[in-house]
Amino acid sequence: MTLNTLDRTHDPSLRSWLESANDPSSAFPIQNLPYCTIVRPHHQRGTVAVAIGDCVIDLSLLFQARLLDGIAGIDELGKGAIDGVAWNLNALLELPRTARVGLRHRLCELLREDNHGLRDNPRLLEVAMRPIKDTEFGVPVEVGDYTDFYASIHHASTVGAMFRPENPLLPNYKHVPIGYHGRSSSIVVSGKDIHRPVGQQSPPEADPAAGPTYGPCKMLDYELEVGCFIAGTNNLGEPTLIENAWERIGGLCLLNDWSARDIQKWEYQPLGPFLAKNFASTVSPFVITPEALAPFRIPASARPSGDPRPLNYLLDKDDQASGGFDITLEVLLQTKQMRANGEAPMPVCKTRAFRDMYWTFAQMIAHHTSGGCNLRPGDLLGSGTVSGPGPSERGCLLEATWDGPGKPRKPIQLPSGETRTFLADHDTVLLRAFCEKPGFRRIGFGDCSGTILPVRG
Repeated sequence: MTLNTLDRTHDPSLRSWLESANDPSSAFPIQNLPYCTIVRPHHQRGTVAVAIGDCVIDLSLLFQARLLDGIAGIDELGKGAIDGVAWNLNALLELPRTARVGLRHRLCELLREDNHGLRDNPRLLEVAMRPIKDTEFGVPVEVGDYTDFYASIHHASTVGAMFRPENPLLPNYKHVPIGYHGRSSSIVVSGKDIHRPVGQQSPPEADPAAGPTYGPCKMLDYELEVGCFIAGTNNLGEPTLIENAWERIGGLCLLNDWSARDIQKWEYQPLGPFLAKNFASTVSPFVITPEALAPFRIPASARPSGDPRPLNYLLDKDDQASGGFDITLEVLLQTKQMRANGEAPMPVCKTRAFRDMYWTFAQMIAHHTSGGCNLRPGDLLGSGTVSGPGPSERGCLLEATWDGPGKPRKPIQLPSGETRTFLADHDTVLLRAFCEKPGFRRIGFGDCSGTILPVRG
């Protein structure tokens, strides 16, 4: 397996001529180099860029300047295909991994402090490089299809205990990666406001004969997730085998799969979420490549004694040896009143529980394609809500405010004196993530934020 191979791009002593990238607190040192899609002024479409320090650099202009010539697997494409790679991250994800690794190596060379080729070209930098704070981002890829999984056993156990205290996990959970097909058209990029959804809610428990009601969601929630963008493709009817599944991981992002809990409670039986999930899902702008994440690969979570062995099509020794990622995830909340008071967003969750996921992304991919489904470049898989075992590690309000079976919900106390059981209008939710390990540079994922607005109209 090659995805956890370390090379010169991971050297912690590497420095960039862009000084902001050398700041230890930077999310985007030269060892990271995530991709994104930026909206250029006066252009009708986005273009692929790379993040470094506090800036992004337009790859289409680097291609035009011939600074990316000679990369094996890209040069052979011809001008039209190269233009596609420069303007569309899906085209880059369609390339063989060797070509994407070659592009990463070239960008690292161009950005290191002892390389003057790009640094000493002020005319090119003037048009190609811009501060992140002044950049408009698009959804990083064109997401054709989106599937959300339920891979955190801590989340599944806590939520299951709310409804089935004696038997929180359903019998199939430890045998099959559970997922549902989501809505790709309503995926938005970080910073996009989200209008409170409306839908049917169940009759009150005290008066079931009253019938359902229709109106604004009263139990609006966030979900802390990690997203995986698919690379490569498989033909319809041809599964991706578990031993090849890691080759299909094109990059990771942060994902907030907003959830209308009261709507979901009424509609999910017997087929699953519908309006409760299809109104919006927010992704961070930056795609963190598997190569950048190589130092932070860890063994997949060990299954407790007595748990079933995965079926053969989901079992691979390499996946078990390094199928996990050590990522620290955070959720912060800021209300309208907190903003008016000048109060910073308050942390409401911090966890490293992504290392405990019961199912790996490779297993999700192998299962997803096992019946012949064709995954395409840019398709998005969600991990499902990432939660840890402790109260401060719960990745959604449904869990964070739960105080045990039969007890009333325990609201979160905010520094403004306000409380929250679920989200109110004008609340902002901010997701953050980073990877760190002795002997390597810390890398970040960038922000994934959204603010709740009242029901439209």
